[in-house]
Amino acid sequence: MTRLHVVAPTRAPGRAVLPDFVTDVRPRAVEPEHRAVGRAAELGGLDGVLVPFDPGGHDPLVLAAAVLRDTRHVQVAAEFHPAIATPVYAAKLSASLQRYTGGRLAWRLAVDLAPDVARAHGDFLDGPARYARADEFLTIAKGVWGERPYTFEGEHFQVLDGGFPGSRVPRPFPRVYLSGTSPEALALSAKHADAHLIGPDDDPGLVPDGVDAALRLRADVQDETALAEEIRRRAEAGIAEFFVEPAATPGTAYWLAQRVLPLLRKETEGVG
Repeated sequence: MTRLHVVAPTRAPGRAVLPDFVTDVRPRAVEPEHRAVGRAAELGGLDGVLVPFDPGGHDPLVLAAAVLRDTRHVQVAAEFHPAIATPVYAAKLSASLQRYTGGRLAWRLAVDLAPDVARAHGDFLDGPARYARADEFLTIAKGVWGERPYTFEGEHFQVLDGGFPGSRVPRPFPRVYLSGTSPEALALSAKHADAHLIGPDDDPGLVPDGVDAALRLRADVQDETALAEEIRRRAEAGIAEFFVEPAATPGTAYWLAQRVLPLLRKETEGVG
């Protein structure tokens, strides 16, 4: 079954430049766009919302929590990199979100950041070491989620007699999305990913066996037929999930729901 996700914005609109004679500088009472996009996705019957990692935007886990709170059915994936916190803390935070949102949180791990972005965030690892750390991060996060006591000693992280009480850990563990075409990236996905996210020009054959294939697609909101045909063609080639870029507005989410989904359903149901 084809699943369609929309990418949420991570930045608030900039302040308007007001003339000097305006003295009331209180901001307009407007709804944050990431929350509006989440509700639009929910009302329109889309499958999920991705909150991307944005060096100049708001924190994706915080925004994802807000979208989860405002919705009841859609999956919400937060993209973050493994240097933001210990895997134990990331797992504990996610366990709380899973408990109170019906298990709808997903992880999109951003392993291979641009060097300047990584260093600006205090991360000076490079090369294959980034994937070794991501492997430890996911191994520990899943370990403390499912075992108690849990001990792990690695190069980047260590845990001694950890693990969460069973009553504190809901199921399931967040769905994990990974990406990349290097041998290290593909090995990491083969071990940990539920879905491997590729670009439009990547070979779907790279996706490891047993891992769902997901695809990033750019949408032209003027041509729903072309997008529906692209999704259908890719689905026939084995792609299970689609993340529509760039970051959406509520209008884009409704366009996907009202104009693209009906075309996909019509083809699936064989309606002439």
